[in-house]
Amino acid sequence: MTGPRARAAALADAGGTAAPSKSQRAYQLLHDRIVDGTYSPGYRLVLDAIGRELDMSVVPVREAIRRLEAEGLVTFERNIGARVAEIDELEYHDTMETLSFVEGAAIMLAAGLYSKRDVDEARAINAQLRESLAGFDPVQFTALNEAFHRRLSDVCPNEVLGDVIDTCWKRLARLRQSTFSFVPSRAVSSVDEHEAILALIEEGADPRRIELAVRAHRLATPDAYLQRIHPKQG
Repeated sequence: MTGPRARAAALADAGGTAAPSKSQRAYQLLHDRIVDGTYSPGYRLVLDAIGRELDMSVVPVREAIRRLEAEGLVTFERNIGARVAEIDELEYHDTMETLSFVEGAAIMLAAGLYSKRDVDEARAINAQLRESLAGFDPVQFTALNEAFHRRLSDVCPNEVLGDVIDTCWKRLARLRQSTFSFVPSRAVSSVDEHEAILALIEEGADPRRIELAVRAHRLATPDAYLQRIHPKQG
């Protein structure tokens, strides 16, 4: 066997990994900075400056930005250039609403399949969430929150549901720096609701009851977020 496959196989046998391409390096840098809030919504991405920082031409940077644009993290405007996508309130609500349905269904289907280890690991993540409340960092909290939810939904045997859940998380990625920053009080309630969901799983509650608990938990955050930025006038 010769050619690229042979080289890849030889590399794998040697226990090595291929170095990331310039485009991949640029993508990872930009993706991470958007997700962790370094580049906030509306932030202008200057190709030349990014290229200089990474010691590369603008070509791989442009490729990375096109990839981020396809993922909905970046928008490109004529005569303006690339910017970090603004928060679309309707998209946020609709994505969270969709996630409430599909994640609720996934955890319902997984009810009865959870092992003690599954529950213990989810509870350990929730303990980290509770500990993080003292020195609250919304970005760190959201990352742990995602890990908790994925730990439960990953047990679902329906792979299609898993794919939809994964897509929803990716669409929410650009909101990591925003949601719990606006409604930090939801963080405390969220941890308590996680514990209640775990208790239902442990006691072998009716799967439908578990599903409704997950859905209510999911919808509480966007409702609080939208109420915070659009308070009702009394």
